[in-house]
Amino acid sequence: MVKYNESAKRADNCDWPKEDAAMQYIDFLPMDHFSTMFRISMIFAAVMFALVFGFFIYFAVRAFRTKKKNDASPRLTVDAKIVTKRMDVSTHNRPVSGDATGAHGYHSTTSTTYYATFQVESGDRIELEVPRNEYGLLVEGDTGRLTFQGTRYLGFARGTARDAL
Repeated sequence: MVKYNESAKRADNCDWPKEDAAMQYIDFLPMDHFSTMFRISMIFAAVMFALVFGFFIYFAVRAFRTKKKNDASPRLTVDAKIVTKRMDVSTHNRPVSGDATGAHGYHSTTSTTYYATFQVESGDRIELEVPRNEYGLLVEGDTGRLTFQGTRYLGFARGTARDAL
């Protein structure tokens, strides 16, 4: 327990000891318990900040490396056949009005990523992310000339393949 010197006077020479509501609250808590909990909460906050910051840095570095690798890769144009197409639809729900409980409802957003799998002459298959405006023009079974750079899709010219794959 925190003990106060009864003879301690305030700076304005009042007769009562230096106590206020906060000190009376602390008075019934052991000081070592309070400081331990404070230290644990500060460590927890620092670890959470480091994790969030670490994830941000990780994904930024990963995106930068992928872009750098694609930029360093040669532009290739090969005969290919469209084997399959797929869409990846993700939905995100966010509470309305900043209410974390969702009592006021949710605002939903949807994003779609489009992919096409191409089979090249050697029999290898390559799945590339395709822009939305070209996804609808690609038909499974079509043959043509695929142009790509690393994992970046650059285009597909239908019907110009030398032989059907």
